[in-house]
Amino acid sequence: MLNAILEDHPRKPDLVGDLMGRCAQACFDCAQACAACADACLGEDMVELLRRCIRLNQDCADICFATGCVVSRFTEMGATALPPLLIACAEACHLCADECQQHATRHVHCLVCARSCQACAQACRDVYPAATD
Repeated sequence: MLNAILEDHPRKPDLVGDLMGRCAQACFDCAQACAACADACLGEDMVELLRRCIRLNQDCADICFATGCVVSRFTEMGATALPPLLIACAEACHLCADECQQHATRHVHCLVCARSCQACAQACRDVYPAATD
């Protein structure tokens, strides 16, 4: 649904729009993966060992959601908050992926989350040069 809306946007930039649309989708996918992983961690028997993971999941989910919202706005694309958000999102994803990777052998939800975070971080890094032009 997001891609259909962005594709029809009257102010959609050419190639940058496609790149930004993919980034927005990666951000929203990552936000959902992080939220689900945090919830799954809370359901684990040894939840006290997953406190840092839960915290990073929650932070990453919030940052990814905000970044996805901002990156999908094409109107008045001059100076915006997008460049620092992309940096923050990539860093939050990096931290979360590293933490989830430490639990990935025991918890599949952490493995899935780590992969989603890695994809989102890359999408943010890919869009950053276009967002600073």
